[in-house]
Amino acid sequence: MDDRTTDADATRSTGPTIRLEPYGPADLPTLERQNTPEMTRFLGGPESRAKLLDRHERYQRYWRTGEARMFRIVLDETIGAASGVGVGLIGFWSTTHGGEAVHETGWSVESGYQGHGIARAALQLVLEDARVNGSHRWLLAFPRTDNVGSNALCRSCGFELLGEEAFEYPKGNPIVSNAWRYDLGARG
Repeated sequence: MDDRTTDADATRSTGPTIRLEPYGPADLPTLERQNTPEMTRFLGGPESRAKLLDRHERYQRYWRTGEARMFRIVLDETIGAASGVGVGLIGFWSTTHGGEAVHETGWSVESGYQGHGIARAALQLVLEDARVNGSHRWLLAFPRTDNVGSNALCRSCGFELLGEEAFEYPKGNPIVSNAWRYDLGARG
């Protein structure tokens, strides 16, 4: 842990006990475990080693520049054989949607830890962090329409479904996503 600790580092009192830690130099193994065909099936498939290393550097740079807040999801209780290990990634960054400045969020939890409420707990912590540290009123998520789990997560965390939108992700890979919006509160 470093001096960038925030309220998002606190553990939750309901559901699995997790914490979010700022993504750092030692988190490449967590990113590598996310880069499998199963984990990237809604994201166009695994990235090359070069692209993965670029992503690793970019996530670290985001903290230095303030461009985004990317976190490693750390499990603080035993599920399977894991406790105190990174089991996923989550974060938020600034973008535009419909001509308005907004935050966007994305997440992933390793397959062996899905179904235990970890993504929900992590998303709730990111919502809190975005309320405190974000600069925009809205936080959006864009899970593919066939990603049942991520769409259910948005719904259960209080996001509003805006409708379907066509995207390219990664570039050159057309997909259709649901646009979900969460109100972080008025800014200004």
